[in-house]
Amino acid sequence: MQSFTYERAVSAEQAAAAVAARPGAKFISGGTNLLDLMKLEIERPAHLVDISRLPLDRIEETAAGGLRVGAQVRNSDLAADPRVRSRYPMLTQALLAGASGQIRNKASTSGNLLQRTRCPYFYDRSMPCNKREPGSGCAALQGFNRMHAVLGASQACIAVHPSDMAVAMAGLDATIETISPGGGTRTMPIGDLHRLPEATPHVETVLDHGEMIAAVTLPPPPPGRQVYRKVRDRASYAFALVSVAAVVEKSGDRIQSARIAMGGVADKPWRATEAERTLAGAAASDGAFTDAAEAALAGAVGYGGNDFKIPLAKRTMRHTLAAAAESA
Repeated sequence: MQSFTYERAVSAEQAAAAVAARPGAKFISGGTNLLDLMKLEIERPAHLVDISRLPLDRIEETAAGGLRVGAQVRNSDLAADPRVRSRYPMLTQALLAGASGQIRNKASTSGNLLQRTRCPYFYDRSMPCNKREPGSGCAALQGFNRMHAVLGASQACIAVHPSDMAVAMAGLDATIETISPGGGTRTMPIGDLHRLPEATPHVETVLDHGEMIAAVTLPPPPPGRQVYRKVRDRASYAFALVSVAAVVEKSGDRIQSARIAMGGVADKPWRATEAERTLAGAAASDGAFTDAAEAALAGAVGYGGNDFKIPLAKRTMRHTLAAAAESA
């Protein structure tokens, strides 16, 4: 690990200014991803600004009937909060499906959103990786790509975003609140936070250097039943091959509306808008769920080792939608 300097932030505004003032500076919260990357010299921050003790660890009611989740709320606390469990059950399901209990006790809300890919070529400094070293190439294209993207990828990068929590939040239409170095704030839909790789896979979000996530706001709970399903190689502490977060609202035997987000298939949480449109007004039936799955994966492309993900994602979506529609 290379040498670095460290300071403990006393306010969100001071933290943002401290990172912005130094090109090689980074925020550190729980450190569950960043410290591993520093040990491998994949991340080489010259300066760390510790935001873990800032008063951003509360879950508060909003006037609109939703919840405002501070950036420093731990994943374990968010999953266990009675309001989250009762009003946003698929968020609790997603959090409990991610990582181990020990890691959830340290991982923060903002850190979870900003964690980096677990592509093995990203972690292997002897291999080319455009995320780690722009312009070096993507070893996964012709390499071991079983875990990699089938949607939204490019010839520059086929890595996937690893978060479970972000997938559920995307399905819930969460918004992100940030603080800029000058003290200004902005909000954005969670779907706008992460960028697709295109020609610049090393630029993973729309955040400016020094801009810090302060909170995530969940809107009022959507009508219908919420379900999160994760398919992985083992039952504990494994990243998703495919995951689906679905909310289905029914009137009688017909679907009024649906919200669907997918994980493990793209470099960002993937909102399946075509599938949502396909389901609106359709009868809640296997045929409708099949049509939705086909629409969601219509543009999917496999790279050899991950070809199986396309039919797997379709089956997972069908089963998740059927479960969400059962008692919606």
